[in-house]
Amino acid sequence: MRVLWHRRDGRYPWVRRTLVVLFGIVFVLPVMLVLLYRVVPPPTTPLIIGMSFSQEVRQDWVPLSAMSANLVKAVIASEDGKFCSHSGFDWQAIQEALEYNASGQGVRGASTISQQTAKNLFLPPARTWIRKGVEAYFTVLVEGLWPKWRIMETYLNIVELGDGNFGVEAAAQDYYGKPAAELTRGEAARLAAILPNPRNYRVVDAGPYVTRRTNQIVGMMGAVTRDRLDDCVLSYAP
Repeated sequence: MRVLWHRRDGRYPWVRRTLVVLFGIVFVLPVMLVLLYRVVPPPTTPLIIGMSFSQEVRQDWVPLSAMSANLVKAVIASEDGKFCSHSGFDWQAIQEALEYNASGQGVRGASTISQQTAKNLFLPPARTWIRKGVEAYFTVLVEGLWPKWRIMETYLNIVELGDGNFGVEAAAQDYYGKPAAELTRGEAARLAAILPNPRNYRVVDAGPYVTRRTNQIVGMMGAVTRDRLDDCVLSYAP
């Protein structure tokens, strides 16, 4: 009996080590990465790495203070009007998207800026339920460990904006020949208008949809200012 007991006990350290490694991968490493990127600009993203093998990519990280406030207003207007009031998920938008998709009329997304930031920063492009679960986990971490202005700053620096441009600084320089700090309302709205499909929609020589959507976003930016929907970003950013 003592021999059998020692054999069983001899296997326990392997089990414990395996559990410790799994715990580190699943819980500790993500938390450490999120805490690190709260203060350090992320050097790259999985999507940028993947695209760099097939085309030239451009990204220039700039602080939020070096971006036009029009950019913040434009993406809140177009992508996430409840950015300052939700905790990472817009449950009403999710419910409406589920009902719309179930109706067979098409496919509608409901990702918030926080979800898009978590997805773009930490995960490779894929469409699986497992990935959505991991995205939700990173969204909770980002919302819990970062201030809202940092989420917005990171989003605007890593979002894909067409023609190999990632982040608003690279896009502003490429499309408009000026820094992101100098973008007008219309120019910021034009960048926001292509976000749903930056590989097919164009900033230069924009088609009817992008032109129409740009005008809509410019109009909605007034409501963002009036209702202070950007207050959690512009009032607290350093």
